[in-house]
Amino acid sequence: MDGSNGLVTGEDGVVRCAWHGNLPDYQRYHDEEWGRPVVDDIRLFEKLCLEGFQSGLSWLTILRKRENFRIAFEGFDFRKLAVADEDAEIERHLQDPGIVRHRGKIASVYNNARRAVELATESGSLSAFFWSFEPTLDQRPLVIDIAAVRAMPKTETSTRISKELKKRGWSFVGPTTVYAFVQAMGMVNDHIEGCICRAEVEQARSAFKRPL
Repeated sequence: MDGSNGLVTGEDGVVRCAWHGNLPDYQRYHDEEWGRPVVDDIRLFEKLCLEGFQSGLSWLTILRKRENFRIAFEGFDFRKLAVADEDAEIERHLQDPGIVRHRGKIASVYNNARRAVELATESGSLSAFFWSFEPTLDQRPLVIDIAAVRAMPKTETSTRISKELKKRGWSFVGPTTVYAFVQAMGMVNDHIEGCICRAEVEQARSAFKRPL
């Protein structure tokens, strides 16, 4: 398989989604993380922040800097970030070559941390808020193939979430960014039919206990 159908056969003979390009670290992310359901609030906040940093860049760039981001931003513990000295922290981050030094995106982490505290208080948890938007089967394509995935840079679900977050003052949460987050956190399973991970992720989603 050459990837034209969205699938590629790895050196191990396994068929996967093609987007990881058979790069070892990217392939591990595809196999072990992407699309598997997440309930932990800090991990969810991290994923949304990193998708915001990814805007205009490749996800591989962000993935390879992820540990640096975690060190820089208190492990993405939004309650700690919400009370930090934002101005001083932004200046510190702008000197850090290990992360993406974009002032607006860095400031967004601190803004969104404060909004996350508010949202967790309002909804009980970030997890409860985000998972409440999970689309029903009739809102999803019947078959997840390369054409279906390409047709979904954003969806009705990601647009709704984006609007709700923006209404609450969040930044760098446009519908396309939010859809990448929705895919990564496992709210949907966009592993292409034929990818070895599709059935595994579907099983994980079936066993996953949604937050109340």
